[in-house]
Amino acid sequence: MASMSVLTRDEAQTRAQLLDVHRYTIDLDLTAGDETFDSLTVIRFTVRAGQDATDTFVELKPAELRTATLDGQPLDPENLVDNRLPLKNLAPGEHELRVDAAMRYSRTGEGMHRFTDPTDGETYLYTQLFMEDVQRVFAAFDQPDLKAVFDLAVTAPEGWTVLANGVTEHLGDGRWKAAPTPLISTYLVAVAAGPWHSVRTEHRGLPFGIHCRRSLAPHLDADADEILDITRACFDRYHEKFEEPYPFDSYDQAFVPEFNAGAMENPGLVTFRDEFVYRSAVTDTERQTRAMVVAHEMAHMWFGDLVTLKWWDDIWLNESFAEYMGYQTLTEATRFTDTWTDFGVARKAWGYDADQRPSTHPVAPEAVDDTASAMVNFDGISYAKGASALRQLVAWLGEKDFLAGINTHFTRHKFANATLADFIDSLAHHTDRDVHAWADSWLRTSGVDTLTAAVGSRPGEWTLDLGHQGSRPHRVTVGVYDRDLSDGRALVLRERYDTDVPQGTGPAARPGARPALVVPNDLDLTYAKIRLDEDSLETALRGLSGLPDGITRAVVWNSLRDMVRDGDLAPADYLATAAAHLPEEKDLAVVQGVLSFATVHITDRFLPADQRPAALATLTDLCRDLIRRTEDGDNPGLRLTAVRHLIDVAARPGTIAAWLSEGTVSGGPELDPELRWRILARLAALGATDEDTIAAELARDPSATGQEGAARCRAALPDAESKRRAWEAMFATDELSNYLFTATAQGFWQPEQADLVREYVPRYYEDAVAVAARRGPAIADAAGRYAFPAHAVDADTLGLGETCLREADPIPALRRKLVDQLDDLARALRVREA
Repeated sequence: MASMSVLTRDEAQTRAQLLDVHRYTIDLDLTAGDETFDSLTVIRFTVRAGQDATDTFVELKPAELRTATLDGQPLDPENLVDNRLPLKNLAPGEHELRVDAAMRYSRTGEGMHRFTDPTDGETYLYTQLFMEDVQRVFAAFDQPDLKAVFDLAVTAPEGWTVLANGVTEHLGDGRWKAAPTPLISTYLVAVAAGPWHSVRTEHRGLPFGIHCRRSLAPHLDADADEILDITRACFDRYHEKFEEPYPFDSYDQAFVPEFNAGAMENPGLVTFRDEFVYRSAVTDTERQTRAMVVAHEMAHMWFGDLVTLKWWDDIWLNESFAEYMGYQTLTEATRFTDTWTDFGVARKAWGYDADQRPSTHPVAPEAVDDTASAMVNFDGISYAKGASALRQLVAWLGEKDFLAGINTHFTRHKFANATLADFIDSLAHHTDRDVHAWADSWLRTSGVDTLTAAVGSRPGEWTLDLGHQGSRPHRVTVGVYDRDLSDGRALVLRERYDTDVPQGTGPAARPGARPALVVPNDLDLTYAKIRLDEDSLETALRGLSGLPDGITRAVVWNSLRDMVRDGDLAPADYLATAAAHLPEEKDLAVVQGVLSFATVHITDRFLPADQRPAALATLTDLCRDLIRRTEDGDNPGLRLTAVRHLIDVAARPGTIAAWLSEGTVSGGPELDPELRWRILARLAALGATDEDTIAAELARDPSATGQEGAARCRAALPDAESKRRAWEAMFATDELSNYLFTATAQGFWQPEQADLVREYVPRYYEDAVAVAARRGPAIADAAGRYAFPAHAVDADTLGLGETCLREADPIPALRRKLVDQLDDLARALRVREA
């Protein structure tokens, strides 16, 4: 990777005080070949009055800088150092900068990504310009608080469609012109070009469209009504909540290949990873996840696009709000009314884990010194913890005052930039509560509070004392449950009541006999680890599936999960609880979350190797039980989940090899491409397939997903030559795209193959540092996330990693991933010792 300079906060503040940027006129030529495209940019800007002649710079990462002129005077291309072109002796007043450059296409999802579909040979391009990657596409003053109008033209091959932030018009001869944008930040500019398959409609006078690769057209068409219905419902609900109307001229959603994130909130042109165009059967929970991402990205049109952070310390002002609004609005406006259960199981666990690592940070950190530091903060804290904090704020403040504050914020700062202080001032305008103190305790601190229940009883009443380890105030709902005398396993709700933590003086007394189960945070309205009292824990372990509400069961499962991670509950006891209660579980999100934790964390990491076979057997029996219970076809989502997990935990090839041979699971489902590749990957790990079978499957499914499946299977084959080839593909060459790198990494390490790959564990650190430095943050993230030897839970692996952090100086994206992985490794060692 070419050397580059990251932008510091101080530099951004200095440049923002110096300049007003008015307009970018950008002309991209996408017909120049397979490696580069042409980028001609004109930037009109003003140096503010009162300045002496001064210097600044513009950012650019070209393959070749052909010419640059400032106010008609040529600039020396040799002055471009790293990614900065100096602009010297700028007098107050208006200026025009023209930059003509050739830019490289990306294969890593950064900048202008180029993808050729192996199914039909068609090529697609799209931009992902987040943080610093606009510089890979056109010259820019690249910081969020220098908003401007963007006027874009594109030359594309004949037969292509060009999408952009504004409505595009085809002028003929491959020329496309996009309507100029309102004032937006550089990182939000978007282009997507290719022979897209499009479904177009109108809503409330605006053009809406959804787009995908042609090879995915039948799958998009099958779900088009669902996607557009969700889009319209959320759009209408946001207009009921927000006084500011949708601020752009159209709403396109493009499902694009090899996308690094879930989606990106480009105004008027949201880009999604095209795995959301389902080729194979999915559960309703997965459809809910797609719907939530639609709702999340639409919320960004206001939170992030209309009002944008001033600097990257306020990432949460974008992500936490979109996360909260996405879940809440989906619940209010669509058929997906239980979204907060899925949030509790899947997203909050992400936040809790991140918040207990050395890399934790406040939701709103005060010191984000540069863009590299900011990039690693797009994590479970900025999303899940921040959204949880906002949910707690709404519970504490009331939704009416919360929405009034939001609308004041939009009115004050629309098409401009704002800070945490600005937002808190907008909220404070509508309430007598001390919002500033709330923000200090919730947004400026890190770590997870713990609420510990102590239940006592006296004649005619019982007491609850909520111990509080931590510093934040909490408004929680306490759930009180009795055993159902007519059904020994069922639990019935006696009452729910709200209380504040800290509680004040002494335990709270309630009338009646001591309950069987007391659940603090019963509706999951706050963000804290929960510890049940001893009797309640015993009731939960025996009767968890008897709780009437999915959200309550999610809270209890999260408590058990936290106890395992903290060494307070034996992993085997968690597995036994899962085996006892998942067959009765009605909420699919809970089933998926519990099975995932049981497989990935408990079986593969927390249990010693000699206990792993028994754990796999327990999970296999559980999945078989779920499959038996779904033979009537009433719950296809649960059946699909059980089939997937049975494949993943199979210790012997017999059953799943028979499924693959027959093309179906007995009693259904028939095997679609996702299930076929899933089985083949597990057979590869077990040494029960070979290269010829993988090649035949790839011939059957030559799609991009098939290419990834084949890479995953080949890397999983248990022979030295397959491992050598996979390792060289990841670390010795730079040919793998971001998705093929990830697939290869996912296949490489298998717990069953620990002896075979032992020699690669020490090699990992040196090779990962080198590939991250060469290929940049996206590959660094994949190398740290997927290529890390997570199965090697031992002191030697931990020691090697700590030495790497001390001595090897990995780039920030990899360093953050290694810090997190090593902390998880140390936790797994502690759990094993406990």
